[in-house]
Amino acid sequence: MRNLRFDIITIFPGMFESPFNESILNRARQQGLLDIRLHNLRDYSLNKHKKVDDYPFGGGVGLVMNVEPISRAIDEVKKEVPKARTILMSPSGKPFDQKKAWELSREENIILVCGRYEGVDERVRLHCVDEEISIGDYVMSGGEIPAMAVVETVSRLIPGVLGDENSVVEESFSEPLLEYPQYTRPRDFNGYKVPEVLISGNHKKIQEWQKQQALKKTAEVRPDLLKKLEHWEQEKAPLKELNIG
Repeated sequence: MRNLRFDIITIFPGMFESPFNESILNRARQQGLLDIRLHNLRDYSLNKHKKVDDYPFGGGVGLVMNVEPISRAIDEVKKEVPKARTILMSPSGKPFDQKKAWELSREENIILVCGRYEGVDERVRLHCVDEEISIGDYVMSGGEIPAMAVVETVSRLIPGVLGDENSVVEESFSEPLLEYPQYTRPRDFNGYKVPEVLISGNHKKIQEWQKQQALKKTAEVRPDLLKKLEHWEQEKAPLKELNIG
């Protein structure tokens, strides 16, 4: 049985308590599939006031997180997991996507460093971590919520975390298409009916409809993803039928 351990370095460990004690993540922890450990960065500060930030050299707005407590925290964690992959959550990092999630799911130990304030001393990126990751092109108050997103996305790829292993492969972004529309009971809600093909019992036609709808939705919402389909010969016919590409 595989076990994935996350060590999260943050100045707000309390932010993680509720999300990690609910639903899939909590069940995975109870089953021993997932080990999440929180480390308060202030515990590694030598400042008498437990400060972990200071004004930037050269001037500028806001405060910058110090390299020393972060380096010290990482070194302490690595005494137990010396080969842990160490990641700084940062808006200037490489985009986090499903491909990256699959890559990280093959690790045994991951350290996530949550930035705060105006930024993190550049020496953290250069000398203390293996890489930077961003969950999107926007700015948040800190790396805590991005770290939660990474833990959630990666953990559900660990065998045994989800009840149905096939659902991981079938979900959105496992291939470069958004998921097709889903329906359940009732068949008729205020005159809005479930498409007839879905209750026809014809599995071939249902699969064709699902693929067509996935292509249509992707073209409408995320046309950039369709560029990744160009190399798939089997996708050219459906794309032409929808007048896409």
